Amino acid sequence: MSRKGEIYRVTVIGSIVNFLLLLFKFAAGFAGHSAAMIADAVHSLSDFATDIVVIVCVRISNKPEDKEHDFGHGKYETMATAIIGLLLMFVGFGILWQGASSIGAFFRGEPLEEPGMVALIAALLSIVSKEALYRYTISKGRKLNSQAVVANAWHHRSDALSSIGTAIGIGGAILLGKDWRVLDPIAAVVVSLLIIKVSIQLLIPCVEELLEKSLPEETEREIEQAVLSFPGVSEPHHLRTRRIGSYYAIEMHVRMNGDITLRESHNTATAIEHKLKEMFGAGTLIIIHVEPEKR
Repeated sequence: MSRKGEIYRVTVIGSIVNFLLLLFKFAAGFAGHSAAMIADAVHSLSDFATDIVVIVCVRISNKPEDKEHDFGHGKYETMATAIIGLLLMFVGFGILWQGASSIGAFFRGEPLEEPGMVALIAALLSIVSKEALYRYTISKGRKLNSQAVVANAWHHRSDALSSIGTAIGIGGAILLGKDWRVLDPIAAVVVSLLIIKVSIQLLIPCVEELLEKSLPEETEREIEQAVLSFPGVSEPHHLRTRRIGSYYAIEMHVRMNGDITLRESHNTATAIEHKLKEMFGAGTLIIIHVEPEKR
């Protein structure tokens, strides 16, 4: 199956699980009178929405370069990751506001409803299913070298973590009595902070890529070592690197013997390109400028 097909398959499986979970969570949240579970359901709704974003943007990102996109469409995948991060942050702050409002109401003496057992069951089911979905999706995302799939996997993990907090809050509110019903909105606040943290972790690399940040120093050293492994090639310099979606762009100058033929220097440069593509993927964009050695 092609890379695009694998990404679609992973995302569709996740979207089906998310859709079924969000329906069950909303039903359990309203039936069980649990603010934490309703917040968790909203989180699952954001999961489902971002699955759709990934499907659309990854399809575009896999298109080859064209007249208007000389470097391909890889940054559509970066955009998908950024949208996921922004949605996560929006949901996180929404849950934080709702939970804090309920906590304030409790300490003002307003009664809170006791969560029902169905809400606790929904939270436990969410923990198991979302953690399994995270492990499946993260392994596929790393194998496929897809930022968007990895980001979506962390979205699944954040949902599993939020469900842990939800389960603790709902369980405590049920078992400890009415004086502890505030645990339900407290759980919602804890969940919101976890979600906001994950959203920031997703957004930072997206911003760095959009600002054309260079590849990590160790990666650039690997590139230089690969170039120097070819006989007759020396002094790699003016190395410029960046990430475009799921692949790299590499530009550099190298020196060769000024007395060799143009064909020989071309063949060596082509061999370097092939080696770098073996190391970093067939979609890697490589530009090599050859200069004569200094005498």
